Amino acid sequence: MSTQTYDMTGLQQTLRERLGAHCVSVDEGVLDAHACDWSDAEKRRPQLVVMPRTPDEAAKALGMLSKLGQKVVVQGGLTGLAGGATPQANEVAMSLARMNAIEEFDTIGGTITVQAGLTLEQLQAHVEAQGWFFPLDLGARGSCQIGGNAATNAGGNRVVRFGVMRDLVLGMEVALADGTVLTMMNKVTKNTTGIDLKQLFIGSEGILGVITRLVLKLEPKPTVSNTALCALASFEAATRLLKELRRRLPALSSFELMWDDFMSAAMAIGALKPPFTTSSPVYAIVETLGASEEGERRALEEALEHALENAIVEDVIVAQSLDDAQRIWAYRETVGELLGRLKPHAAFDVGLPMIAMDRFVTTMKTTLTSRFPHQTHLFFGHLGDGNLHLLSGPYADATAMHEVEQLAYEEVRRAGGCISAEHGIGVVKQEFLHLSRSPEETDLMRKLKTLLDPREILNGGRLISEPVGESTSKNS
Repeated sequence: MSTQTYDMTGLQQTLRERLGAHCVSVDEGVLDAHACDWSDAEKRRPQLVVMPRTPDEAAKALGMLSKLGQKVVVQGGLTGLAGGATPQANEVAMSLARMNAIEEFDTIGGTITVQAGLTLEQLQAHVEAQGWFFPLDLGARGSCQIGGNAATNAGGNRVVRFGVMRDLVLGMEVALADGTVLTMMNKVTKNTTGIDLKQLFIGSEGILGVITRLVLKLEPKPTVSNTALCALASFEAATRLLKELRRRLPALSSFELMWDDFMSAAMAIGALKPPFTTSSPVYAIVETLGASEEGERRALEEALEHALENAIVEDVIVAQSLDDAQRIWAYRETVGELLGRLKPHAAFDVGLPMIAMDRFVTTMKTTLTSRFPHQTHLFFGHLGDGNLHLLSGPYADATAMHEVEQLAYEEVRRAGGCISAEHGIGVVKQEFLHLSRSPEETDLMRKLKTLLDPREILNGGRLISEPVGESTSKNS
């Protein structure tokens, strides 16, 4: 029996004795299910999977793992695209899936307290049944977990109105690497009692601590949505339209932008009909959420009529039914199929100042078409929050794909943007982090990591690199 097998056998036995057999698994099927997230990071089985049922069990397990010097990767719904939840060598996995309780629902003040393993879809269904609304929405809603949404500061399609996850979290509880529980279960919007420590953990990708419970802010449930598809002559026209709709439509919730190459690919892969008789350079899906069907539809139609009269848009389709709205959103939602069709691909999720976005798209389209003429290069994104997606592929050569990444991220740096707007850094984008964060910022992040996790056991090697000279394993 090898030393590693002996150590794992001892660890398994110790965890089962102190947490219960139900909390630990070495079943091959379970290990395979926790071997990777949705990214292209190399698949690797964890040594074992710890499955706490409560926040207390999660903290207890972390304390034990820390004392043993055992590295652990924290896993939510495994829907991440940056490799942050994919196990690395000699790691055990901690799955939060069983920690899915709804602990308290304030139906008067509009807050809810949940455990981190609750899925986004479960949360949405629960609050909507009682007339409330959690506005974050992602395509992975059925799998992604609320704790992971906070750990990556998830955004989605409705940021233009409701903000990102950071704007929706009032309080939280965090288990630190040594098992210490940090309780910050604030339930009010106004709280000026010192440093807002929860912000350290939102978007930190689990390297500082494990989010176990959250207090979330809700909105009254909208009862009506209105959707429209706009054809635009240029990106500049899209920015004018967004400004106009923000001014005229308080209920504006989504403004999704798609360039003509994306629309052509969407129509081909989804067998979708052209929405207009002639094509346009840019398209926008507009959505409002509110309570007055007649009043808000009229407001949307009047705003778009004004945009047509002033040559801001070339043509418009306003959905007259739920089926119409679904047909409009179908163009945007083909992205999942496109990701599969273009593998192996380079997929980008970048943040750009709106003033620099058009130049970025033009430059990258010209550069990539010239350098890689046989690949497909598609552009789409959330204009209201400066989040642009670029999908380029397929690439049989990993070297070529890496060149695409370097080209894109260098251009992001020149534009004053960030290399990740939604999906985080993980392991996939770590080598490019210096293009968005200064050495001083990275150094401070590393100091915080060392302060809160001195043994480097928690999500090591993600987001920021480990200090030079550190061992890849600290098993004792």
